Amino acid sequence: MSAPTPALTLRNVTKKYGALVAVDDVSLEVAKGGRHALIGPNGAGKSTLFNLVAGTLPATSGEVLFAGEDVTRRSSAWRARRGLGKTFQHSSLFLSMSPLENVALAAQRVAGKGMSLLTPAGRRSSGIDDVAEQCVADVGLTDRSHIMTGNLSHGERRQLEVAVALATKPRLLLLDEPAAGMSPAESHRFAELVRSLPEDLTVVIIEHDLDLVFQLAERVSVLHLGALIADGPAAEVREDPAVQQAYLGDDSLEDLFHDSPPSHEEVAT
Repeated sequence: MSAPTPALTLRNVTKKYGALVAVDDVSLEVAKGGRHALIGPNGAGKSTLFNLVAGTLPATSGEVLFAGEDVTRRSSAWRARRGLGKTFQHSSLFLSMSPLENVALAAQRVAGKGMSLLTPAGRRSSGIDDVAEQCVADVGLTDRSHIMTGNLSHGERRQLEVAVALATKPRLLLLDEPAAGMSPAESHRFAELVRSLPEDLTVVIIEHDLDLVFQLAERVSVLHLGALIADGPAAEVREDPAVQQAYLGDDSLEDLFHDSPPSHEEVAT
C-alpha cells in the first residue's frame, strides 16, 4: 500500500536576497492531519519560510507542493482558494467590524460574492451567516460575536483570526506566531483551541513559545541560520544536541529542553 500524500512538501526550497541566504535548501514533509511546528532562534528564517509556503514570497529555487500539487509559482490567493489558510504574526482584522462581520467577509470572499466590501447582513445569503456563526462558535467567541472587534482582548483577537481562517475552509492551516503577546492564561486557552480543531485539518505552527510548541506539536522542524538542522518527532527533537546548541545562551529555553513541560494548571496561572 502506498503512503498517503503529504499535506505539504518542500523540496530544496531556497530564498536569497542578493548574497543573503534567508532559507537554505530546506526539504521537509508535513503529514495530512498532522500538528507540525517550525521553530528556531530569532533570524532563523521561520517567517520567510512561512511566506514561501503561503505564496506571499516567491522561492529563489526549489519546489513547494500542496497535497501533492506543485504550487511553487502559484499566487497566495490561488493557494488560499485551494485550501491553504493562514493567520499572520501581525493582525489583519477590521477593528471597526464585529467578529461575526470579520468572519462573514472571509466566507463571502471564498464564496466569490465580493472581494472588498461586506454585503449587509440583510442581503447576505443565510449560508454565509451560518458559516460565520459556526466559525465564531468553533473558537469560543459566540458571546463576543456582536461587539466591536477593537474591543476584544489580544487573545480574543488571535482566536478571531483563526475563525477568519477557518471560514476559508482550509485543508492546511498556517499559524504564524499565534501566541505572540499572549498572557499565560490566553496561551493556555489558545492551546485548547488548536486541540479542538478537526483532526483532518493539517496545522503548521511557527512559534517562539516552546512550551506551547511541545504541548501541541507531534513533529517539529528546526531552522537555524536558514538551514534545517532537525526534523522529527517532538520528543526526539527536544533532546537533539544540535537544537539545544542553537538555543544556548537563553536560560529559559535551556530549561524547557531539560525539564518536563509545565502542567496546564501552571500555564493557566
